[in-house]
Amino acid sequence: MTGMTIGEVAKQAAVCIDTLRYYERRGLVAKPPRTVSGYRAYPEETVRKVRFVKRAQELGFSLKEIKELLALRTKPGTKSAAVRERASAKLTDIDEKIRSLRAMRKSLAKLVDSCSGCGPVESCSILGSLDEDRAR
Repeated sequence: MTGMTIGEVAKQAAVCIDTLRYYERRGLVAKPPRTVSGYRAYPEETVRKVRFVKRAQELGFSLKEIKELLALRTKPGTKSAAVRERASAKLTDIDEKIRSLRAMRKSLAKLVDSCSGCGPVESCSILGSLDEDRAR
């Protein structure tokens, strides 16, 4: 039986061995056959799949979403529109997170500007603002 060791796959895919094992447990990477001595013998395709997972994570996809993308990749008859739809949904999600982060930044900047940084902590306007009960 030929194949790559877990260390070889991890090195070529630029991940740690624990990450590779985790991907196996999550079903992102197929459990490889084992040699007679009990070592995993990964097919070379595993490196490409792990790199795919890492790149998709960098773009904001969750492991669940990545698993769906991998399934679409191998499902006969799947159109690229199905992949585009998921990517568009992720883009919308990212845009919403950016809007939310901008709003948080604006609120925090106002708090920082309102604080002179002088005086005792008991009179800190930032802590006072965070302590207020506000109905939402």
